[in-house]
Amino acid sequence: MTTARHTPRWAAALAAAAVLWSAGTAYADDVPGGTTTPPPDSPKGGSHGQDIYASATHSQIKVTYVKGNGGGKKGNLGAVDPNWEPPACWYEPVFSPEALKRFVDESDGDGDVGIHQSWFGKELWTDHYRDGKADDNMDTNWTSAPGYKNYNIGKDGYFWRSVAPDDTDPKSWDCGLIMFWQDAGQIPKVPHAPTAKTLADYAYDKIKVPDTEIELKPETKSTVNLPTWVWLDKGTFQEVKVRAELPNTGLWAETTAKPVALHLNPGTDDAETSPASGDCKINDDGSIGTPYKTGDADKTPPCGITYLRATNGKPYQLKASVTWQITWEGTGGTGGDLPDGTFETTQDMNVQEIQSVNR
Repeated sequence: MTTARHTPRWAAALAAAAVLWSAGTAYADDVPGGTTTPPPDSPKGGSHGQDIYASATHSQIKVTYVKGNGGGKKGNLGAVDPNWEPPACWYEPVFSPEALKRFVDESDGDGDVGIHQSWFGKELWTDHYRDGKADDNMDTNWTSAPGYKNYNIGKDGYFWRSVAPDDTDPKSWDCGLIMFWQDAGQIPKVPHAPTAKTLADYAYDKIKVPDTEIELKPETKSTVNLPTWVWLDKGTFQEVKVRAELPNTGLWAETTAKPVALHLNPGTDDAETSPASGDCKINDDGSIGTPYKTGDADKTPPCGITYLRATNGKPYQLKASVTWQITWEGTGGTGGDLPDGTFETTQDMNVQEIQSVNR
């Protein structure tokens, strides 16, 4: 009987016979953007102890928050560069020879050999990784992947597998090799092999910064044609540093986010900002702007807003966004800059007609 090893997900329900295998089933997405959906009883998860599952959406990268992980509300940065995005896929070591054999023996071989290819059935795994039978990669040319003898037991190294945090991302198809061997102490010479920069980008996507809760004077209601002072006390915003390490590779990177500016958007065209650009720089001591003092009502604040028209039952939406400068350093003295990030919050701003002012 002729059987198919690679079967489009969307066709599985219409052509179930095409995925039959004497001891298992191989599932493969056939169109970028498809998803790999295992049978309902197949295992998913990490790779620790008895829970060694081959799941290509779970990375082994270890993330540590080195600095700036205190309490309070936090959120993820948005990159200023709209073209920047975290890596869609890469390869990483997941199984030693012994761990792969144990996985096959204990789980019946139900798991992923690539981002868009799942094998369900022990014989699919033993054919390729134990008995030396070649199989197909899912790269551009559907190249042949040579098989292995006895899971490479006795050799020093790891089986590497592609990983994609989001397997619906079309770019995740760029990592089309099925799980392959690499000797210990070496990074594979294949496209999309991990680098320190890969880990720096990965860490960028994990950075969480504090909410932008600015100080205002007046606090609850501004007055037409009188400046509202805006400031942030020193220490409110500090550097955030995230470390990413890929086990069994020697690769690491630390990505640091440093606040450099506060941008104010009054929420209406009937307002003026100070400075005119709305960009309030970070002072040398880490503060932003200058706190309001009695007698400052008629002065122009170094950071502030002057509303020219009162609200009429509906408050203006004052937006405050902090720009964070992103740098990284990593394995072997590597490092550099990444696109600036921003984090924005919105708060109600009521404005009244002038009546009286406490100075």
